Amino acid sequence: MREPVPLPKAYRLLNHGPTVLVSSQHDGRSNVMAAAWAMPLDFDPPKLAVVIDKSTFTRRLLEASGHFALSVPCRAVADITFTVGSVSGRDEDKLQARHIATFAGTTTAAPLIEGCVGWLECRVIAQPGVQQAHDLFLGEVLAAWADSRVFRDGRWHFDGAPDELRTLHHVAGGAFYSPSDLLLARLRPATP
Repeated sequence: MREPVPLPKAYRLLNHGPTVLVSSQHDGRSNVMAAAWAMPLDFDPPKLAVVIDKSTFTRRLLEASGHFALSVPCRAVADITFTVGSVSGRDEDKLQARHIATFAGTTTAAPLIEGCVGWLECRVIAQPGVQQAHDLFLGEVLAAWADSRVFRDGRWHFDGAPDELRTLHHVAGGAFYSPSDLLLARLRPATP
């Protein structure tokens, strides 16, 4: 059910503020971590920002390779999301030790996480001062896909979707929220 997302619409995979899984690969080593601070920055070419702490193994691999991937997890992979955000890749190969299924993308070596509902492959837009001072990484999206059961026609469709396909939004300590009902707002008319 994985379908390509046109790059000018790729920003919408992050526009609703989900937790993401950041993966990277360099010199035969791969890692993945959870990140709650990710957001779209631009439309065409699509760009995004994600905060990756200096202490993470994922960041070391990302800085060495110049590439990373974001996978957008859903309720079905909540335990994986919490685990990869709690265990260091320096101590173990998380993907292998925790039996986390991945698949290869088309433009980077960074592994993409199975069971998620969105995937973005990115090239680092080098901003050394910002990276060092704020742990903020900018990326240009090179390829994007989404699960067509919940993302199609350039937007999320959680209404009527199974609960396990709803994205995760981290609040603290392993607690997450997921989107529920669709609410369509109306434009308020101007008064004379």
